[in-house]
Amino acid sequence: MQDSSDVIFLAILSVVVIILTGVSGKVNMGFQVPGFPRPLSAKRKEILKKHFPYYSQLSPNRRKRFEQKVQYFIYVKDFIPRQIPTVTEEMKVLISACAVQLTFGYPKVFLSHFKRILVYPDNYYSTINNTFHKGEVNPRLRTIVLSWKAFVEGYIHPKDGRNLGLHEMAHALRLENLILNTEYSFFDEAVLQQWQSMADLEMQNISSGKSRMFRDYAGTDSDEFFAVAIENFFERPEKFKSLMPNLYGILVLLLKQDPLNPV
Repeated sequence: MQDSSDVIFLAILSVVVIILTGVSGKVNMGFQVPGFPRPLSAKRKEILKKHFPYYSQLSPNRRKRFEQKVQYFIYVKDFIPRQIPTVTEEMKVLISACAVQLTFGYPKVFLSHFKRILVYPDNYYSTINNTFHKGEVNPRLRTIVLSWKAFVEGYIHPKDGRNLGLHEMAHALRLENLILNTEYSFFDEAVLQQWQSMADLEMQNISSGKSRMFRDYAGTDSDEFFAVAIENFFERPEKFKSLMPNLYGILVLLLKQDPLNPV
């Protein structure tokens, strides 16, 4: 879930981020960081093997690349516990793997604007709009917020088209593409325009109750449609491609990966 008013501040934020990235350095697999890259530890690999099917279906070479991206994502993010003693290794690895799953087609994209990941044990109360949330993305605070319970439920039920982690990371990815920093404008503009045209048509179907693929929430706005589409893209790719081959194909081009052909 995303506060639409945050988008208004992106232009101002962009200038600030350019200055900050100039000081802190680029978040980029091509840059050498002292003590990095280190291989993903055996413990972290075991967490991926046990709990993250996307990783397990990759070829050995692509698995190594996935591990490197997960390791780097953990390295550059601040994981902050809320109402829990600590953010555990399992939490760090699986949340990072979720982000890497979505960005795997972009080796140098790490959602660099979002420095902080807040983890709550369950739904949390937001004083911004006085409601309970499962997750949100706040570009002003450079923060992604997740309910761990809701995050885990998204992977326990991997075929229902509902995945909190992918949903919130999709919001972050869409925003990251707009913010002027070292990861700015990585989406192909022509493909993005095609996506938006098709999305607008499908949102009309949703509003009139004619969609065979997406839940009603996807019709809220283009940001929520993108996030819900991402959930279905990874969790129900066969159905997505069967019912909406053109929209599915555009998403393959946009994300530079195909869940039906992961290797």
